[in-house]
Amino acid sequence: MEMTASSPTQLKRRDWRIILLLGLIHASSHFYQLILPTLFWYLSRDFGYDYVQLGFLVTCFFMVSGLGQASSGILVDRIGPAPVMFFGLGAFVVSGVLLAISPNYGVLLLAALVGGAGNAIFHPVDYSIINHQVSPERLGHAFSMHGLTGYLGWAATPLFITGLSALFGWRVAILIAAALMATLLIVAIWQRELWGQTQQQTVDATAPKASVKETVLALIKQPTLWGAFLFFAFGTVALSAIQNYTIPLLSSVYGISQVIAGTTLSAYMVAAAAGMAAGGFLVGATPNTERTVFVTLCLAGALMLLLALNIVSSTLAMVLVVMAGFMSGVAAPSRDMLIRRITPKGSTGTVYGLVYSGMDVGASIAPIVFGYMIDAQFERGPWFGATFAFVMSAVLAVAVAQAASRAKHV
Repeated sequence: MEMTASSPTQLKRRDWRIILLLGLIHASSHFYQLILPTLFWYLSRDFGYDYVQLGFLVTCFFMVSGLGQASSGILVDRIGPAPVMFFGLGAFVVSGVLLAISPNYGVLLLAALVGGAGNAIFHPVDYSIINHQVSPERLGHAFSMHGLTGYLGWAATPLFITGLSALFGWRVAILIAAALMATLLIVAIWQRELWGQTQQQTVDATAPKASVKETVLALIKQPTLWGAFLFFAFGTVALSAIQNYTIPLLSSVYGISQVIAGTTLSAYMVAAAAGMAAGGFLVGATPNTERTVFVTLCLAGALMLLLALNIVSSTLAMVLVVMAGFMSGVAAPSRDMLIRRITPKGSTGTVYGLVYSGMDVGASIAPIVFGYMIDAQFERGPWFGATFAFVMSAVLAVAVAQAASRAKHV
């Protein structure tokens, strides 16, 4: 790990500067992920686009993001996290400006593609910095803060965009969002000494350097990597079911108003953030982080099953949604420590880029599958799907940990 502070106090202060600023930058990526869905109503009103056309913009955003995560991870390992981070924030600025001035669908699509390219870099960059620049005793807090700020970024988007749009119009709201991204870019460049050197500079200079092709081929042959990829894919399927369909389903299945249903979804996000903060303490309590992941995700799945069976009151249904958010949040820091255990030295960016691209795969596929379920009159299908996805993620976490342990003792 590359650290420059010379005393425990200086080191602690530097760690928390990294954790807090990186958390803010991570929040910006989640904030930007929901900008397009938040604009759907305005774009439909002003341009007349249907929801298939609007949904295709989001699909393109996450397809580019998924493809870009793997390649950006390789770049992080080769040239260091700082320039890749600057590219991602800069892409958000450009995408935001394109959205704000868009005269037609083509420019909206270009904005989605540029935004997806920007979104692609954050997990490889962030986790590379955390693993190489933060002290081991504060890693659990770093992982929990990272996840917490992501959920807070999601929670902030609807309030920010709809509030400013009501006052100034949606184009001005997006320009203000782009200005915030530009401000973060300037701060990130100003504080660039926090992000460290390239990972290859921290490895023995006399050691032979594998080519990009050799590194990727070696990694993709590891079953633990594919297990982790599927773990994130299923986890995002569950999140997608809750994030995209909980509001309409609480209304249609439980008779809850749109406003209260929206508030419940926001409470889910806040509860998940609180769970991540609590989960940061559990990381230090046990080395077997997969157990924490397994138990909490199975509990989240059980809560979603009760919701899907439609056997509870409307009030309890809202409580179940919030409790599921807390349980999924508790799992997140232990999940990140688990991925750290399977990551070879010098390949942090590449591994995180590859496995976290599973999130984009899940985010791209799930809305289509669950949309078809609802169209086929299987109304509660997304909640049953979330149950299955949570349990699959829990099982995969244990399988990945066991495979990693076997490989370590070979």
